[in-house]
Amino acid sequence: MFTAGAESLLHQAREIQDEELQKFCSRVVKLLQKDDPGPDAVDALQRLFLIVSATKYKRKLEKTCVDLLQTTLCSPKCPEQLQFLCAAILRERSPADNLSLSWDHIQSSQQLSLVASVLLAQGDKKEEVRSVGQHAFRVLESRQPEGPSLRHLLPVVSKITHLAPHTLHEDQTNLLSKRLVDWLRYASVQQGVAHTSGGFFSTPRARQPGPVTEVDGAVATDFFTVLSTGQHFTEDQWLNVQAFSMLRAWLVHSGPQGPSAPDADDKSELEGSTLSVLSATSTASHLLPPQERLREKAFEYCQRLVEQSTRRALRKGDADLQKACLVEAVLVLDTLCRQDPTFLYRTLSCLKALHARLCGDPARARALLPIAQFFLSHGEAAAVDSEAILQHLFTRVPCELFHSPMLAFEFVRFCGDSLPLFGRNLDILKRSFPNLFKLLAWNSPPLTSEFVALLPSLVDAGSAVEMLHALLDLPCLTAALDLQLRLSPAASERPLWDTSLRNPSCLEASRDPEFQALLQHLLRAEASGTVQRLAPLHELLQPMTGCARVVQCAEAVPTLLQAFFSAVTRFADGALTNQLVLVLLERRDSLYQVPQYEDRVHRWALPPPACPASESPPPGLRPHSAALCSACPAARITPGPASAHAPLPSPSSLRSVISGAGLRPSPWSLPDHLSPFPKSWSTQACVHATRQPQLPLQWAL
Repeated sequence: MFTAGAESLLHQAREIQDEELQKFCSRVVKLLQKDDPGPDAVDALQRLFLIVSATKYKRKLEKTCVDLLQTTLCSPKCPEQLQFLCAAILRERSPADNLSLSWDHIQSSQQLSLVASVLLAQGDKKEEVRSVGQHAFRVLESRQPEGPSLRHLLPVVSKITHLAPHTLHEDQTNLLSKRLVDWLRYASVQQGVAHTSGGFFSTPRARQPGPVTEVDGAVATDFFTVLSTGQHFTEDQWLNVQAFSMLRAWLVHSGPQGPSAPDADDKSELEGSTLSVLSATSTASHLLPPQERLREKAFEYCQRLVEQSTRRALRKGDADLQKACLVEAVLVLDTLCRQDPTFLYRTLSCLKALHARLCGDPARARALLPIAQFFLSHGEAAAVDSEAILQHLFTRVPCELFHSPMLAFEFVRFCGDSLPLFGRNLDILKRSFPNLFKLLAWNSPPLTSEFVALLPSLVDAGSAVEMLHALLDLPCLTAALDLQLRLSPAASERPLWDTSLRNPSCLEASRDPEFQALLQHLLRAEASGTVQRLAPLHELLQPMTGCARVVQCAEAVPTLLQAFFSAVTRFADGALTNQLVLVLLERRDSLYQVPQYEDRVHRWALPPPACPASESPPPGLRPHSAALCSACPAARITPGPASAHAPLPSPSSLRSVISGAGLRPSPWSLPDHLSPFPKSWSTQACVHATRQPQLPLQWAL
C-alpha cells in the first residue's frame, strides 16, 4: 500500500518513545515561540503530525506544546501553513479535555473553518457546536455573494446543520437558501483568470479567458455546473461546486418536516393533480418562498447534469466525475419528489429515458441503484410498475459486475436500506439470493457483516435448504467466479485475480460439457428450487483451493451459517429443521477442500462430547432452550453409506433412536455465538471429539 520509504518513516514514527517525544515537543515549543517562525517550525510540525498520526492510540504531548499549538492556530498573524499543521495535529488528538480555543474574534473564513474542524472533532463535549455555527453564519452574512473566501465556510455550515439541526434560525435558513440559488444557477460561464507571478512576460495583453466547456470539449451553451470544465475557475464557480455537494443534505434539513408536511392522502391528491403541476411550472420563480425557489433551481440543475452525462468525456477523470454526479443528481431528484409531489411527473420521463440508456452501459451501473430506489419510493404513486426495473437490476448487475468492490458494497447497502420499500416485490429479492451470493463470495471480508444483517430478509421456508447448500458451497462459488473471469474473452476489461495461480490446470477441463451443467447451476442467477451434488466440480476446481480470495471466503462461512440458523429458528417447523440438520450431516464429508475449511465447519456444526449432569458445566455454557429440540438428536447421529438418501426422519422417530441407543441429553449447551442448535450432547459426538483436542476428555460420558 505504501512505498518502502513511506513504510520506513511510519515505522520510525511508531517506534519513538515517550521520552524522545517530550524532548521533541520542547523543540517545537522553542520554534513556535519565535517572533517569525520559519521553515524549521514547519518542518518540526510536519514531523510531529507524522508521529501523532502514525499510531492508533493517542500520543501524550506536553501541555505547554498543546497550548502553544492552540495559540498559533487562533493567531491572526500566523502563516497559513502553520495554521493548517496545528489544526491537523489537534484533530489527531481528539477528543481532548484540555482544549480552549478562542474563536469569537476570528473573521477570516479560512481560519474559522480550521478552528471549527478542531472543535467539531471533539464531539460537542462543551456544547460548542451551536455557538460555532452562529458565529460562522455571522461571518457568512457579513460577506457579499461574490466574496473571496466564502467557500471555506460552507463545509462548516453543512457539518453543523447535521450535528445540531436546530442551530440556524428561520431567517438564517432562508438567507442561505437564497445564496445557494445564486451559486447554483447564476455562476459565471467564463473561465477564471490565471494568477500570474508578475514577471517580465506578464502583460495586460495576455489572452483573455474564454467560456467554460463541456466534458466533450464543446463550448457550454447553458449555465455552469460541476461538470463544466476549464483551465481556471472563478470564486462563484467554486461556490457552485460546493453548493451542489451540500445540496441534498441542505434540502433534507430545510425541507418540510413534522406536522406541516402533507399527509399521505394529501400527497396522493397532489400527485394525481394535473392542475397542480401546471400551476407549479407556470409560477414565476422569483415569487416563490426561498425553500421552494431552491427546490426549483435544484431540479433544473439536476436535469442539466443528466443531460451532461450523455456527453462522451475526453478524460478519464471527467468520466468518473460524470458517474458520481449522475448518482447524486438522481438522489437529489428523489429528495425533491419526496418533499414536493409536483416534481414527480416532471421527473418520471427523464428517469425512464435515463434507465433505458444505462441498461446497456455496464460502466454506469452504479446509477441504476438510485433509479431503482426512486421507483420503489414513487412507483405506486405514479402508477409505474417497478418490477421490470428490479428484475433487470438483480439479474444482470451482480452477475456481470460482482468484481467491482464499490458497486458490491453499494448494492448490498441498497438491498438493506430499501427493505421497507420492496413490498410485493420482496420475492424478487429473495429469488435473487444466488446472484447476491456472488457479491459475497468475491468480496467476503468487507461484506460479511452486511450479509449477516441481510440474511433474515432473504431466507424463508421455501428456500432455506437451497440457501444452506449455497452457503456451504460459497468458497467453491468464489473459485468458479475466478475461473469465469480467467475464461472471459474481454481480456482488456477483466479485473485482477489471484496472481499466485498463474495457469490453473482446470482452465481447459472446465470447457468439458460434463462440467458445464454443474458450473451453470453454481453460477445461476435465481433460486432454482433444486440441489445438485457438486463433488465432481470440487475435484475440477481443486487447484484453486489455495487462492487467497477462496481462503478468505471460507473463513467467513461459519459466521454466515450462524446468522442463517438464527434467522431460520424464527419460522422453521420440525420437518424443516430435520431437513437442515440432515443437510449438515450429508455435507460433512462433501465440502470444497479449502485448507482448514472442513474443520471450521465441523467445529461450528458439531458439538463437543457430553458432560455429566452432575459436573459443573464448562465456562461459557448455559442451560439450553427448547428451540429446535427435535432437530438436536439428528446432529448426533453418524449416517452410514445408505442413510444419506434415506427418508427424512420425524422428530418422534429420532427420539426413539436416541432412547434406544441408551443416550441421554445433557442440560447444558454451547452459547449462541458458537452454534444455533441447543446442545443435547451424547456419546455419538465422541466420533468427532478428535477434531477438538482442546476439550478435556473427562467431559465425555
